[in-house]
Amino acid sequence: MPHPDWSRLAELRLADWAPRSQLRAAQSAVDRPASPVVDVHNHLGRWLNDGEWLIDDVPALVAMMDDCGVETIVNLDGLWDDEVTANVERYDRAHPGRFVTFCQLDWARLAEPDGVGALRASLDDSVARGARGVKVWKSLGLMVRDADGALISPDDDRVIEVLRHAGELGLPVLIHTADPIAFFEPADRHNERLDELAEVPDWWFGDRERHPSFDALLDAHAALVLACPGTTFIGAHAGCAAEDLDRVAKLLDVAPNYTIDTAGRMAELGRQPRRFARLVAEHPEQVLFGTDIYPASAEQYRLHYRFFETADEGFSYDTESEIPGQGRWAVSALALDPALLTGVYAANARRVLGL
Repeated sequence: MPHPDWSRLAELRLADWAPRSQLRAAQSAVDRPASPVVDVHNHLGRWLNDGEWLIDDVPALVAMMDDCGVETIVNLDGLWDDEVTANVERYDRAHPGRFVTFCQLDWARLAEPDGVGALRASLDDSVARGARGVKVWKSLGLMVRDADGALISPDDDRVIEVLRHAGELGLPVLIHTADPIAFFEPADRHNERLDELAEVPDWWFGDRERHPSFDALLDAHAALVLACPGTTFIGAHAGCAAEDLDRVAKLLDVAPNYTIDTAGRMAELGRQPRRFARLVAEHPEQVLFGTDIYPASAEQYRLHYRFFETADEGFSYDTESEIPGQGRWAVSALALDPALLTGVYAANARRVLGL
């Protein structure tokens, strides 16, 4: 082994530092979940893939789901008009019971004179085409602007009216508001997601002249949920505040129409596993399993089962990158009470989705 050049190592760029953990801890493999799974947050369509289907071989996906104990996947990519029909026919109707397609709404239409009427009609049309829920993306509150150029907030009266109509139609609303807290903080040496932001600078929302604060957006998120008691909401990504589970728990406490999914937040939940396990125990009917893995893979599903079911510690939440994509840390598993797994894995989702 060569003698280290300490002076050179002292100048090592952080971007080039990729330490390998020497922790000798339990390494469990969980090939199938303890009970069947409904993945309430996934992408199978075309809008995130330059107009090409994210899944080339749907029967192969179904076979993988069978191997991994995945009963149903919610596809959030229906959009509106003919795109709803295309997704429903490719997935839901071709493979009954295995897929549920959600539509979306073109919120920019609220800048039009009768935007609310147009969006209510869009929901009616999407239901007729087979949509079973609505996905609201983070663009609402961060990017969508009104006729006067102002950003449209999630708790805008017009948004409330449209999403109340979703409840009247029996459509659950899966809503992603804001983004990780670090995306709203200064992009400097203290930012724990700097690697990720350097890769996608458009995800930085720290300019207060252009974007609201994280707290303002999450306050609007809560106000929207409370203003629509007849609509069932699924707060994406651990209630859109995986770094602040006390905030999430407060909304779960006061809003029986509110649920959350776990999609895309293993990195955050895995550095506070006891806190999240307590949240699940305190709200056993309001937490839904989701992954946000696309394209879906057996390896990723099995990593999630390990995370939910075992007591493993200090492992990587990112199996694809040498430098973890959502922060330079390892995670520890939740070791959820087996009595809670059936609800989190599928029963809660079946109730919310009407399956």
